[in-house]
Amino acid sequence: MFLMTIIVIGIAANIDNLGISMAYGLRANRIPFIYNLTISMISACCAYLAIIAGNVLSDFLTLSTSNFIGGNLLIGLGIWVVVKPSDCSEDTKNMVSIQWKESILLGFILALNCLSIGFSAGITGVPPLSTSISVGFFSFISIAIGVRLGHKIGMTWFGKQAERIGGILLILIGVVEIFI
Repeated sequence: MFLMTIIVIGIAANIDNLGISMAYGLRANRIPFIYNLTISMISACCAYLAIIAGNVLSDFLTLSTSNFIGGNLLIGLGIWVVVKPSDCSEDTKNMVSIQWKESILLGFILALNCLSIGFSAGITGVPPLSTSISVGFFSFISIAIGVRLGHKIGMTWFGKQAERIGGILLILIGVVEIFI
């Protein structure tokens, strides 16, 4: 029974990673293996800490508060993507790797979503180590798939608007995080 719960938690914690990484792919950004691994490890560590601290921290930070914080950070990142000048060429066939600092920031933003799931999981008593490994594994997979899907979409007729579309997608995911 716990195995199915662990897998579902891993997938649920990373559904938004798929959309966010698609936004990066739309902007013709590549997330190299090591950066994806870093992002995934940050998510796994945060999930582990949230699960361990679930009962204690839930008294101070509610699920809606962590969703509100994470959602607003995603909205801010989306606005930044929409407003900042484009740093990649109009040729979306040539992908540009994100920078190390951006991968760390993205890792912590995505990990905020793991807090609410981690708190809930901690309260229900799921095994912290295996659950956080599941979160990290599905984070890695969803980011890799999302970037590829986003890049393929970015090479179509609306490729010139890909950066704005990616930013808007981040904003929408942030709004969903706040209200759901």
